[in-house]
Amino acid sequence: MATPTKAPDAHAAAFEGFRPEAMQFLADLAANNERAWFQAHKREYERLLKEPLEALCVALDERFAARRLPFGADPAKSPFRIYRDVRFSRDKSPYKTNIGASFPYQERTDTGAADGAARQAAADRRGAGGYFHLEPGTVFIGGGIWHPEPARLAVWRAALDRDPAAVHAVIGEPAFMAEFGAFGGLGLGDRLKRVPAGFRPDHPEAELLKLKDLTFGRRLSDEEAFSSGLPDLLVDAFAASAGVLRFIARVDAGATGGNPDKHAACID
Repeated sequence: MATPTKAPDAHAAAFEGFRPEAMQFLADLAANNERAWFQAHKREYERLLKEPLEALCVALDERFAARRLPFGADPAKSPFRIYRDVRFSRDKSPYKTNIGASFPYQERTDTGAADGAARQAAADRRGAGGYFHLEPGTVFIGGGIWHPEPARLAVWRAALDRDPAAVHAVIGEPAFMAEFGAFGGLGLGDRLKRVPAGFRPDHPEAELLKLKDLTFGRRLSDEEAFSSGLPDLLVDAFAASAGVLRFIARVDAGATGGNPDKHAACID
């Protein structure tokens, strides 16, 4: 049974853009990354960063649904926590000095609601989706799968080796390239130094086979982050990336029990 589209919080403030003071707060947090300072300034964090990010998620979810785009945004689940996991880190600073949110790729039902199974599959944030990031000096939008498991990479590489033309038809799609191509398109993130085992060193798709992250992105200006028009800008960018994310999602399905032989048919 499909999960109904959630109603926006009637009491949530409309997104009006992040304020320049939000950047200053993050810079101050970087210089005072300790619990006592954060607790004394927690209300500032909520007012300048947490609440606007939640409002942005509400605005995005409304636009995703209105345009029937295959993404989800949830003010309770999309934002990443400000608290760092320091259990296995030498850096014991308790707080992140950036904010971000993820927007899972999830096909919608005939009613426009996000598919319930897709919502569940995206719960661990490991599936394909979009991403927004804000910190002093670095604001960007992106998407894909960051640090995919070996099985996911194996299916990606097999699809690329079997039918490279189908892969390039997707990652070279004009709308996607217009939005992200000047920044490299698909291929941001880590990559191997050599072609992975099982493929010849002079493989014509060597650079794509080396990818360890299936990600893309581009920078935004501070002025764009401060604008009330940010939700529309993000939605337009995510819409341009939907074909690429659909392909990556089907690669993901092939690694988790789907049919990997259908990867080439990624654009309807």
